[in-house]
Amino acid sequence: MAGQARKVMDQVLASGRTYLMEHESKAVLESLGIYTTGAGLARSEDEAVKLFQSLASPVAMKVLSPEVVHKSDAGGVKLNLEDADAVRRAYREIIRDFHDTGLVGVSVQKMARPGLEIIVGVANDATFGPVLMFGLGGVFVEVLKDVSFRSIPITESDAQSMIEEIKGHALLEGYRGHSADIAALKQLLLQISDFVMNNPDVSEMDLNPVFLYPEGYTVVDARIILGEPRAEAPASARLDLHDLFYPKSIAVIGASGTPGKLGWNVFTNLVSHKFPGVLYPINPKAKDICGIKAYPRISAVPAPVDVAIILVSAGMTPDVVEECCKCGVRFIVVESAGFAELGAEGKKIELEMKEIADRYGVRLLGPNCSGIINTHCSMVQSIGLVDALGKGNIGLVSQAGVCAAGMLWGLRLIMDFGIIATIGNKLDINETDILEAVSKDENIDVICMYLESVKGGRRFIDVARQITLEKPIVVLKSGRTDAGKKAVASHTASLAGNDQIFSAVFRQSGIIRARDYEHMFGLARAISKQPFPDREGVFIITYAGSLGVIAADAITDNGMRLSELEPHLKERLKRLLPDYVCGMNPVDYTFSQDADIVKKTIEIGVESSDVGSFIVVLQAEILDSYVDALKSIDYKGKPIIACVAGKEFAMQDVIKMESAGIPVFSTPEEVADALAIMYRHNKRVKSEM
Repeated sequence: MAGQARKVMDQVLASGRTYLMEHESKAVLESLGIYTTGAGLARSEDEAVKLFQSLASPVAMKVLSPEVVHKSDAGGVKLNLEDADAVRRAYREIIRDFHDTGLVGVSVQKMARPGLEIIVGVANDATFGPVLMFGLGGVFVEVLKDVSFRSIPITESDAQSMIEEIKGHALLEGYRGHSADIAALKQLLLQISDFVMNNPDVSEMDLNPVFLYPEGYTVVDARIILGEPRAEAPASARLDLHDLFYPKSIAVIGASGTPGKLGWNVFTNLVSHKFPGVLYPINPKAKDICGIKAYPRISAVPAPVDVAIILVSAGMTPDVVEECCKCGVRFIVVESAGFAELGAEGKKIELEMKEIADRYGVRLLGPNCSGIINTHCSMVQSIGLVDALGKGNIGLVSQAGVCAAGMLWGLRLIMDFGIIATIGNKLDINETDILEAVSKDENIDVICMYLESVKGGRRFIDVARQITLEKPIVVLKSGRTDAGKKAVASHTASLAGNDQIFSAVFRQSGIIRARDYEHMFGLARAISKQPFPDREGVFIITYAGSLGVIAADAITDNGMRLSELEPHLKERLKRLLPDYVCGMNPVDYTFSQDADIVKKTIEIGVESSDVGSFIVVLQAEILDSYVDALKSIDYKGKPIIACVAGKEFAMQDVIKMESAGIPVFSTPEEVADALAIMYRHNKRVKSEM
């Protein structure tokens, strides 16, 4: 069956075409067991009438020409033809209107029984390869663009989530007596995924429309477009990266004794943070740097070097890389700039470095990066001076060095990083390599990533999907707008915007996508300090009624709900409440909300089987008074996040609260958003375990 599909496609290629016309596309689909209306080829009026009579049904007739891709738009479709005269007339009109388009003939097919109209398609993404699209057809796809995407191959759970993700999902479940065969639809999505995986030259597909019925479906129109066969994914990265993050010795080539120079910053960071391994400053003009013996070149170092950090001009870098390789260095970090980011000459230097490193089997990080920080081995390679850091459980992978230097100055006060790795131009080691390595570190519980692009897209999906079952990944992806789109032949490809594909891939991988830096680091603080909610119910405690109402609205807007205390817990809470407080959730204490009453209220909520998490709205002016009380509560695995309006004016107390393990957000909306994201992530992980 699959062999018959391949035979049809090979015949098309042999004729010099890459576009399969409708009758050929349907022949391929039917050989795979996919149901279509069929498409008989007529080359004369008599043949068209004979096909009509054999179908014993009203028919549709369509132009068949390799030059006419969008048949309806060109006026090449005639519908509901019910007698021989109408068939002859339609045939003549199509021949007349398209005689100069390389016309092959006219297709004659049975009119499909009306059903719920959908589209299924395939496009080829530059980063992630083939992607599958699903959506409701008609106005929903043309105007509303209510579609979902997944990278191919998909799993059964991917197919289910694609279906549930579209806004029109309720129509599939059933509406005014109409419903769709979800099981058959899932099977169709999986069949198309398998077909594309088995035929790497399939570039684009449209099954549009497909009619869904309460039982089964029918593909009414189809097109398949072939292209260059996709290259096989590169082999997994060689050489485990553990020693890149936990080296026993580091050489800094370009280390400087002059304050203000990058070579001074990097070497000073390593010394001031008390890196426990051996340091080798490399500088031909210095005898020592920071009191440590300097060497004129790395080949003069008398002992093995695990990691070499290069801080010389771009033009000198290939020679230095080769010398490092000859000396047995296993990992090279090129922090110098002036490479591909500046144009063709820089790119040429990069390729030269890559060839050298590959030849020796050496892994290279960068260039144009800010190295690695690992607080668990007191290693700070940053080109920006970094103050004292605590040992933390957050991993940060960044394509931009500013995340590791500029932002770290303030963030270190309210969140603890374990590893920060910058990847720069990703000449060799890329985001997936680093992600995989950081995820294996037992000190890391949550991973943040700032990405501008992804290399080796499908491997990124597979690696991230495994990691997110154990450790959450929060990604901030820049470049959300399309700078331009090439002309494409299929509806699917025209809808497959770069950012939409990234969002789909992140969902497919279980990645949490952040809106901006503040959102990413806010989520990281919540996830790194608190457990995940295991139920939807949220208990709100506040000193201001308005903030309690806003929190309740935000919870509902985020798909969560207010929890309901059990009767015996309500009785306990009533005994605690002042006479003027009547609400059980939110609990509004007005301005009588002291630390003791907050603690006792939370302890009641902890015992409720309907409470999954807490929002506690606290007064900024007395924030310090709550720290010890909140720190002493046994939350029994139920997360608590504080909301402090005007927290920027009470930062010292905010820092104390964060240090006690209670994340502090500025608005109820931010808290509700974080709790909902955490709940959905936890639910997804449990469903896939």
